[in-house]
Amino acid sequence: MTTDETLYRRYLDGDEDALGELMERYGTKLTLYLDGYLCDLHEAEDLMIEVFAYLIAKKPHIRDGGFRAYLYQSARHMALRLLHKKRAGNCFSLDALTEEPEARELVEEAVQSAERARLLRTCMTELHEDYREALFLVYFEGLSHAETAAVMGKREKQVADLIYRGKIALRKRLEQEGITDAYNG
Repeated sequence: MTTDETLYRRYLDGDEDALGELMERYGTKLTLYLDGYLCDLHEAEDLMIEVFAYLIAKKPHIRDGGFRAYLYQSARHMALRLLHKKRAGNCFSLDALTEEPEARELVEEAVQSAERARLLRTCMTELHEDYREALFLVYFEGLSHAETAAVMGKREKQVADLIYRGKIALRKRLEQEGITDAYNG
């Protein structure tokens, strides 16, 4: 698979298809991330397009290995700026993360999976905002601790601490809900 940085360099060299690949790779994920801040999927989609429009207009120099972090950091700044303009509170939510189970799953598995996803989403919403965001970026988006630190404007050690504390808080909350096989790591 072609790296993000290679695609971005190809785009800078005039290959419009490379930008399309980047948008396809990150469009949905970025929209879900932004929806966590904005709590409005349509606004999140608009802002995702604005993030890419900014990338197109400014063509910033991005260090190797930093494209994904740059993209999420830009999205976060734009979302916070929009929320500030609206004078709205920050309501990071994971509602948009559930997906329909695949058709081949048995009905019982689908019901159990949907219930576990609902329970996880409910427990995640009760976590401290920083724990929620760090866990989301690392475990749902697959960002490294360094990339998450860049997105959140924190040091890598702070992100590691947020992840550690967030997992403990989430495990306790899941255990309160009767999930006794919650991850202990």
